[in-house]
Amino acid sequence: MGAIADIYADLDAEVPETEFREAVEEKVEEMGGLADEETAAMLIAHELADGEIEGVADIEAGMEEAKFAAKVTHVGELRTFERDGEDEDGKVVNVEVADETGRVRVAFWDERAEGAVDELEPGDVLKIAGRPREGYNGIEVSADRAEPADVEIDVDLDGAESIEGLTLGESDVTLTGVVLDTDSIRTFERDDGSEGKVANLTLGDETGKVRVTLWDEQTEHAAELDPGTTVELVDGYVRERDGELEVHLSARSTLEPVDADVEYVPETTPIEALEIDTIADIGGVVRSTDPKRTFDRDDGSEGQVRNVRIQDDSGDIRVALWGEKADRDIAAGDELQFADVEIQDGWRDDLEASAGWRTSVFAIDGGAATSADEDDDSAEGLDAFGGGDTGSEASDESGNDRAASDEESGDGGSADSESDEDEPTEFTGTVVQAGDPVVLDNGSETMRVETDADVGLGEELTARGSVAEGRLDADELF
Repeated sequence: MGAIADIYADLDAEVPETEFREAVEEKVEEMGGLADEETAAMLIAHELADGEIEGVADIEAGMEEAKFAAKVTHVGELRTFERDGEDEDGKVVNVEVADETGRVRVAFWDERAEGAVDELEPGDVLKIAGRPREGYNGIEVSADRAEPADVEIDVDLDGAESIEGLTLGESDVTLTGVVLDTDSIRTFERDDGSEGKVANLTLGDETGKVRVTLWDEQTEHAAELDPGTTVELVDGYVRERDGELEVHLSARSTLEPVDADVEYVPETTPIEALEIDTIADIGGVVRSTDPKRTFDRDDGSEGQVRNVRIQDDSGDIRVALWGEKADRDIAAGDELQFADVEIQDGWRDDLEASAGWRTSVFAIDGGAATSADEDDDSAEGLDAFGGGDTGSEASDESGNDRAASDEESGDGGSADSESDEDEPTEFTGTVVQAGDPVVLDNGSETMRVETDADVGLGEELTARGSVAEGRLDADELF
């Protein structure tokens, strides 16, 4: 076959052999006789292979170029914008593509944008080469080249969206689910002095559950929707926080109650199988509840915690409810699920569950976490999990708990204990304002951070330093 033909045959790239041979000849001329045709062919083959990835999930920000095949799932609207110092407006269109491993947004610019709007439609398969970067909604690829590809991509365009099927970077998400839990609305200050708002709720369907983040006007849904309400979420986008996927709502997203039959079936870890330093979903009957306790943080703010003890048919465990979760109406006999609790080393070497900002608390039947109304209901619930104490014995069992400020840092560990007054404060959260100051949100509170570091919206950061007048002067940011 010849050396060039052999090298081309081994090349896993969709380039016609005639173009490959022309590129080899150009490379020989470019190198001025320093390379023969075989060496030039090997160099060209290496250049063509560079950037080839196996699937969308392998695309990473910072790659010089990524080459991949994917199926078009959505073509956005053509948008125009003014370029600095230029008379002609720029043009861009975002195209959502996917393969069996994931989804990614591809930006087409100027003439390519016009061509994408005119020629592309869902179901088309493209061979794409472009530059990945970290966008606001996750990884985005700025297309340098795109052409039709005769490749089979197994992506179902008509399949109903489910929580289990969500992928990082996906946009235009439509979900139907039942509201499991809602959080309160939190405020923060933007660079321009205006007030921003953020809130969260948890949705569930037959395939799982997901945390939904609401911004500004959308936060009213957290106050208006009751647990147990079935809703349709339209035009959300998927991001990652602490290794978990979340769905975010923008100004154009909608979240409305619908008449649909959606069932969430909780999957919990048996209490006896829990392991320290893990995140788990647990559920059972409330055996006992302790009074709420308050404590002072180093920054002068007040934290609060409340302990409850739950039991399933394998054992029981104490759950520490931090922040606003300590105000939940929970009583002995309630059957509850605590999703995404942190399993820690507790009092007397027993394990305990910490319910912080990421935790959702809801009734196992999907309703709100409310107290039992009648003694008969409480007894029935306890029988379902093998019985347990509800009276003074249970209260005495958990009555020797450590003081909240000694036990762990309040609100899920975001603030230091009273005994660490001289130690630096650490605050971990998501950047909801990138500027001066930087504002971090940890799901239950916000912190203004003084730093010269260049940060971006949506980054997950930990700031360490001293706190004064409600601001953290960061010595370290990581």
